[in-house]
Amino acid sequence: MTAVAPWQARAYAQAIAALDAGRLTHALLVCGPEGLGKRELAARLTRRLLCRAPVGGDACGRCKSCDLLAAGTHPDRYEETLEPNDKGDLKSELSVGQIRRLGEKLNLTPQIGAVQVALLHPAELMNRSAFNALLKTLEEPPPNRYLILVSDQPYRLPATIRSRCQRLELKLPSHAEARAWLQANAGRVAAVDEALAAAQGNPGLARSYLDGDALALRRAVAADLAALAAGRETALATAQAWVADRTSLRLRFAAGLVRDHLAFRLGAGAGPDALDSAGIASRLDLHRGATWFDQANRAQAWLGTPLRQDLQLVELLRQWQAACAKMPANRSLAGG
Repeated sequence: MTAVAPWQARAYAQAIAALDAGRLTHALLVCGPEGLGKRELAARLTRRLLCRAPVGGDACGRCKSCDLLAAGTHPDRYEETLEPNDKGDLKSELSVGQIRRLGEKLNLTPQIGAVQVALLHPAELMNRSAFNALLKTLEEPPPNRYLILVSDQPYRLPATIRSRCQRLELKLPSHAEARAWLQANAGRVAAVDEALAAAQGNPGLARSYLDGDALALRRAVAADLAALAAGRETALATAQAWVADRTSLRLRFAAGLVRDHLAFRLGAGAGPDALDSAGIASRLDLHRGATWFDQANRAQAWLGTPLRQDLQLVELLRQWQAACAKMPANRSLAGG
């Protein structure tokens, strides 16, 4: 995000109020849904904490500390995130070695001013040993040291870590605020409503969808689900296409499309939705559709594992076809 969004501004103001009142703790958990700008918020707070002459709650942007931060060479600012493996791909977790290294750095004497700041993200991807190592750092913090954990999924952090952190949460804004912000900051204003629906009201994700071809991909996924339901396409061919291009995003869109369709069918969502417009309403069994929605969400877990993605997707899409098989004539939409 290039502009400071209102939900970011609210969270930042909360942190600065705590800092000014002497209530900002040494460990801060910046959390909330992906796409809302948590890392940007953490970076802004880092600049403020390290600045030698802050102005109006923000870093001055002119002192030696601000200059070093802008150049990426500040000696008292540390960061640990996912590292590349031997093949150049990012590892799936943060290691205990990284956390111990961070703890050692926070025990050094600050070189500029009296403050040190360390960033750790995505915090929920620490392994068990790393969690245990972090606890030692949290339990015995040196003065004027700040550890900022950034997480999309704070519930995956052990309670022993969450309880030792001050929580700074970015929350989804109202639909009206999200829509107004997108209209002011996104290029494709005409597709704002479609993007917000695809992103489940998350304006950060919606903007990323507007910046690329994600909405076209979502329409393609809806067409694939309709073709499978009508028997115009096979599960095998569709699975092969999904594996070849952005499998995770396709699964996310598929689950979201089914969720929106179920809500529409039950009278809890606006419509007609994309699947209803594609003719799914006369085919999908609501109970089986709800089960498939859960299955599609759980399918994200085996992405990146040794399991054959194409075979797993074929089975998932066959289950979709079964959910769209013709319902018995004596069965109502609600399954009664």
